[in-house]
Amino acid sequence: MSTNELRSPASPMTIPATAAPHAPDAAAASDAPPARLPWPALLALSTGGFVTLMTEALPAGVLPAMSADLGVSQSGAGQSVTLYAVGSIVAAIPLTAATAGRPRKRLLLLAVGGFTVANAVTAVSGNYPLTMAARFAAGLVAGMLWALLAGYARSIVTPEQRGRAMAVAMSGATVALSVGVPAGTLLAGAAGWRVAFGLMSVLALALVGWIAAAVPPAPGRAEHDRLPLRKVLRMPGVGAVLAVTAAFVLAHNILYTYVAALLEPLHLGGRTDTVLLVLGLASLVSIAATGALIDRHLRTLTLTACVLVAVATLTLAAAMLGSAPWAVYAAAAIWGLGFGGVATLLQTAVADAADTAADLAQSLLVTCWNLGIAAAASAGGLLLDHAGPQSLPWSALALLALALAVTAAARRHGFPGKR
Repeated sequence: MSTNELRSPASPMTIPATAAPHAPDAAAASDAPPARLPWPALLALSTGGFVTLMTEALPAGVLPAMSADLGVSQSGAGQSVTLYAVGSIVAAIPLTAATAGRPRKRLLLLAVGGFTVANAVTAVSGNYPLTMAARFAAGLVAGMLWALLAGYARSIVTPEQRGRAMAVAMSGATVALSVGVPAGTLLAGAAGWRVAFGLMSVLALALVGWIAAAVPPAPGRAEHDRLPLRKVLRMPGVGAVLAVTAAFVLAHNILYTYVAALLEPLHLGGRTDTVLLVLGLASLVSIAATGALIDRHLRTLTLTACVLVAVATLTLAAAMLGSAPWAVYAAAAIWGLGFGGVATLLQTAVADAADTAADLAQSLLVTCWNLGIAAAASAGGLLLDHAGPQSLPWSALALLALALAVTAAARRHGFPGKR
């Protein structure tokens, strides 16, 4: 989740205030090929999303080993996800407001450098409180990084490229879910979960150099362009997008955080990596479709995402009732098709609704996203301990029904039929 910025003076979409062009010049401009996407910069931003999501989600794939090594229960180790999310919640809005006027590139480098340190501490710590402190610190820098990615991507392209640029920038998060977390789970099984976190620290360090070389600088926002938070919250459509974000993310993470425990009754506890891989590969298909269609069909895509994840959740619940392990893989594929493009859809929706105040609106979305993650880790842990894993899909299904209802109702603002 990330902050959308006003275009920078050096942005490709900035047009100098000059006299109207002569007819031949206008004709030549209309024949000019469309501007190319700045791929090196966008891929660096995408890798930032990859690092952020990998750092956040990796514990879901290594909970048994992580809990055993730290001497706590799986629900206790699952609180590493909660504290990460709490850090993002604490940081997103105040840091976005406090740094609104600062150069964006400097903040981006600072955030990625923070991941280098936090993941290194997690990799070497044998102390549960220290590990949780490192996870909280990682969440703090994640709040700032998510508050930069989408806005940075939109600010370095032309207006008609913004949907595709955001899809590219956010694809790193989907790749993390699709192949990163399963690969990390496999690596953790072969070499230990600490090695997986250590490699994440090395990757973050390399990304610092990539951003320094490939990402163009972008200025902060002028003071007269900043709106108070209360005015942003009252903008038509912003509240609807935030409500959908909270419900959808809570539903997704109730299942995702405890996926290993969810698979145990189906005798698939040792196949967590394979199930996550199926989910992730389907997510890649979703993000590709989202990038191609988002500029024209945001409402339809969001409604479809809610329906698909609800169908996947219902399929998973049925599989647990009937002890049908094969249905889990079908559910994972449908789940990925629904979830893959959701981050881009919601970020674009809130940016469109907030218009020039999109930076603060994005920080609100970051906060709602991470409140959903934190609440899911806590609520999922309570459900797991007191009602068993079979309660998780039904709880998620109720939340998805709420997200679908709000999206359907927000036809005029938030998720309009025509953009």
